[in-house]
Amino acid sequence: IGGCGMSALARIASYFGATCGGSDLTTSATTEQLVADGIPVDLTQTGESVPDDCDLLVISAAIRYNHPEVVEATRRGLTVLKYAQLLGQLMLGRIGVAIAGTHGKSTTTSMLAHLLIKTGLDPSFIVGAHCDQIGGGARFGHSNLLVAEACEFDRSFHSFHPTHAVILNVEEDHMEIYGSLDAVVESFAQFARQLPANGSLLLNHEMPHRLAIIAGLDCTVESIGFSPQADWRIEIDEPTHSPFMAIRLYHGGQQASSLSCQMPGEHMAYNAAAAAITAHRLGAPWDAIQEAISEFRGLDRRMQWLGERPVDGGCVTVVDDYGHHPTEIDTTLRALRLRYNPNRLICVFQPHQHSRTRFLMEQFAVSFSQADIIIVPHIHFARDSEQERHAVRAADLVDRLRHRGHQAMHLYPFEAIVEELQVILHPGDLVVTMGAGNVWKVAHDLLRS
Repeated sequence: IGGCGMSALARIASYFGATCGGSDLTTSATTEQLVADGIPVDLTQTGESVPDDCDLLVISAAIRYNHPEVVEATRRGLTVLKYAQLLGQLMLGRIGVAIAGTHGKSTTTSMLAHLLIKTGLDPSFIVGAHCDQIGGGARFGHSNLLVAEACEFDRSFHSFHPTHAVILNVEEDHMEIYGSLDAVVESFAQFARQLPANGSLLLNHEMPHRLAIIAGLDCTVESIGFSPQADWRIEIDEPTHSPFMAIRLYHGGQQASSLSCQMPGEHMAYNAAAAAITAHRLGAPWDAIQEAISEFRGLDRRMQWLGERPVDGGCVTVVDDYGHHPTEIDTTLRALRLRYNPNRLICVFQPHQHSRTRFLMEQFAVSFSQADIIIVPHIHFARDSEQERHAVRAADLVDRLRHRGHQAMHLYPFEAIVEELQVILHPGDLVVTMGAGNVWKVAHDLLRS
């Protein structure tokens, strides 16, 4: 229950009238806040952890069916649902809006929730990240709108029942589940086929699999992208001396709106445009959307500015980011270089999952072109088997990076990385910690050092 998605699901189920509790192995700020808000958290995970009056056990996609609480619930004949299955059930009878894609889901979902709140449409939402501006990762609204991030891992989004959907992009990922890109594309196509005839799909015009995904759909389909052929075309002006990026949206050859976004980078312009178009489809007026987009400051761990650290004769900028896929790394580093124009860009990248690192090794090796120095700690172990764990090492990625002429090193533990940064940092440098694991600790420890 302490994870971003599960804690948000517990909150929204509670808002909708359920009595919720949960368990986790460790306490955290999230579990402490859940307890303070009346959702009890058990820090043991045994058969006895399942309350006597429990009707339904909900598990994350990472929980296996031999988990002691699952075994006990099964013995009692209780229903056991995965996270996405319960979230899909919560969409029934509501106007569900699902944001899918290999990357950009959390940012776009948070942006859309922000737009709908600020324009008075009062949505409920659930997102697997924390955004202070929208009240965290979940909200109960009094309208029939339910906005949710739709993840393709374990084909989870097949459990959703959306009326409207966005597919931001489709790329190779979670190959330990899918095995091939063709299987990934088919999974997104299955997700799209769940949309009703009175629903809508907005999807990336430039992705090569677009036609395979939309074939046979009965709902309204429109594309979005930078291509002149896209139904919704995006133009941007990257800022030079302004913190805002200017975005122009064209529909049917006519300019539909102009937006200002605080978050830098072409990928953020794309996310903002997708959120704005979806908000407009749901009834938000363009003038209110324009004002709300300009106020959106971002969410935790998405190019998040953490602070500046003094060094001899100047200071160093410290940023944290969740990027863990090669495309995310490349686009984020390019956006950071453009926004901050650092003397050197130093990236501390923690690979997430051994299987992802092995499957996408060559893509990772070419995704750091904008970094001057790359520091790689151990791979974050999540969901993989022990066999997979021994099949690839962080040092393998460092070898590939050095082969391509990058200055790269493998360092662990995190304390050693902070010590190395203290030695090598110069005024005007930018340090970004990247990864879906706990590499953010390096950034926070560096600022405290």
